Amino acid sequence: MATSAASPAPRRRRPAFPGGRPGDGRRQRADGPGGERPRSHHRFRRLGGHRAGGRLLVLRGRGRRHDDVEQGDPVTQPSVCVLILNRDRRDDTLACLASLRQSPYPNLEVVLLDNASSDGTAAAVRAAYPDVTVIETGGNLGYAAGNNVGLKWARRQGADYVLLLNEDTVVDPAFLGHLVEAAQSRPEVAFLGPLVYHHDEPDIIQSAGGLIAPDWRTYHRGQNERDRGQYAAPIEAEWVTGCSIFMRMSVVDRIGMLDPAFFIYSEEVDWCVRARRAGFAGLVVPAARIWHKGVRRGYSPSPRVTYLSARNHLRLLRKHRAGARALLGAMAGDLRTLASWSVRPRWRDQRAHRDALARAMVDFCRGSFGPPPF
Repeated sequence: MATSAASPAPRRRRPAFPGGRPGDGRRQRADGPGGERPRSHHRFRRLGGHRAGGRLLVLRGRGRRHDDVEQGDPVTQPSVCVLILNRDRRDDTLACLASLRQSPYPNLEVVLLDNASSDGTAAAVRAAYPDVTVIETGGNLGYAAGNNVGLKWARRQGADYVLLLNEDTVVDPAFLGHLVEAAQSRPEVAFLGPLVYHHDEPDIIQSAGGLIAPDWRTYHRGQNERDRGQYAAPIEAEWVTGCSIFMRMSVVDRIGMLDPAFFIYSEEVDWCVRARRAGFAGLVVPAARIWHKGVRRGYSPSPRVTYLSARNHLRLLRKHRAGARALLGAMAGDLRTLASWSVRPRWRDQRAHRDALARAMVDFCRGSFGPPPF
């Protein structure tokens, strides 16, 4: 776990879910004095002149302030396209959209990218949120290629910013406003992320930005720390977690889209490294908050995750020329793990993981990337 940077000034402690979890149907209260937050006047609305085959979502407001972030006229505010990629997570997707609907940000488009779900997600979203654009990708394209479909759509719409948001997240109503405000004030920043909490432990931090060690191992700053206000001001990050990446479209035009060879895992690190090598910076904005269901403390990965994580980490090292020492060190570490899973009695039941790790190393050496073989 990465060492957490000390904050320059502690922030006032706030309840993780003011008045209830986002998306649980209970009325929420504003952070700090002032009591109950005014009922939102924002609704999903279809705009005239939308493109065929898709419906455009814009949340319109009445110039209210929310959480000290000024929400202006949608004509003058930068346009944000939110891409939510889903595969067979209907209930999570609907909960994510319910929380996002509370955002007062006035110039927002939301797109659901459905990776061939079998649980009726696309139909459910069309019924519940008729102004959300639903794009069915036609197959399980993975995180990278699936989101690239949405990035191409956002480019055609002329979006200023794009937000890649996991379907298993719920968001604080003000988080988009905080991200836009930070991006507008820091033109050298290409990608931004919120402060991410565990959904089942709402005051436990999952990520306060990503770090890369000298040997190219990747870490989440602040992982599993209780939020005591230690991350108050925006803090630079070498990468941000793929569950919520806020990126300038002008930077996407310059560095390219996500690398589909990764399929899933490490692709967000690769994207952020490419942006930084192009001369841009990354930033985590702690005032922007979300809660992620995906990775709980004590989480045990599946063999498929073991395979993808190991293979893609090796590919990341080679792609960015981390050096022979880093690459050989990573492969030596994988070989030690294989030996441990094969010899030590307590790990002998890890045969599926052992086989997945061995296959990952073989496929890396053979240059076999993209979707996993199992």
